[in-house]
Amino acid sequence: MLPSFRKPRKALKSPPPPERREIDVNGRQLPLTIRRDLRATRLTLRIEPGGRALRMTVPSGIAERDIRDFLDRHQGWLMTKLARFRTTNELADGGYVMIRGVSHRIEATGRLRGITEAVVVDDEAVLRVGGMEESIPRRICDFLKKEARLDLDRLVAVHAGRIGRKVKSMTLRDTRSRWGSCSADGALSFSWRIAMAPPHVIDYLAAHEVAHLEEMNHSSAFWALCERLCPATEEAKRWLKRNGSLLHAVDFG
Repeated sequence: MLPSFRKPRKALKSPPPPERREIDVNGRQLPLTIRRDLRATRLTLRIEPGGRALRMTVPSGIAERDIRDFLDRHQGWLMTKLARFRTTNELADGGYVMIRGVSHRIEATGRLRGITEAVVVDDEAVLRVGGMEESIPRRICDFLKKEARLDLDRLVAVHAGRIGRKVKSMTLRDTRSRWGSCSADGALSFSWRIAMAPPHVIDYLAAHEVAHLEEMNHSSAFWALCERLCPATEEAKRWLKRNGSLLHAVDFG
């Protein structure tokens, strides 16, 4: 047998580190992260969850003027998309916050030791918040975390019981990339911002992560189990797709 020779493969070049700059969109300064990707074939521009930052992917070899031209051409698109997001902090007396899909008017009680509670006054949903004015966003944040814990503890227990699985632990975080996760050892994690969504969406999120205790994938069997646990799965998915970024846009300081 003749000796063979295989030409060694060239090592792929490492992409340069992400470049961070700011871009003006209709008078609003937004952070922009530019990543050069050796495998990318076209320029792409994405709005980060919550509408507070932008992310751009650029193929290798694209000139700076092409990047600027691309951003200039998409100013109108950015203005339209970003108009959906709140640009000011409305978590103050007279403002509004969503709780389980219902808009609540924020009422500062002025009582330093007052509790935060959701009530109905003259057929209007109201969130009464005590403490100093500057502490209102933090107190609302704490209230939403508590409500998310109450709902998710109950729903996770119900769904896990239906499939005969045990949950190792459950944590709440303020994640941007996903609403929940499930580890191989049965530890669940959720975004507490889901407390602002309607009840059927909260139920879906709990069912989704519990279903991963049995199906650690997104196969047809997984989605069938989701539907069995939460019949409103498709409706909830559509709601999150349309409104999820708006929940991320709420600024709790």
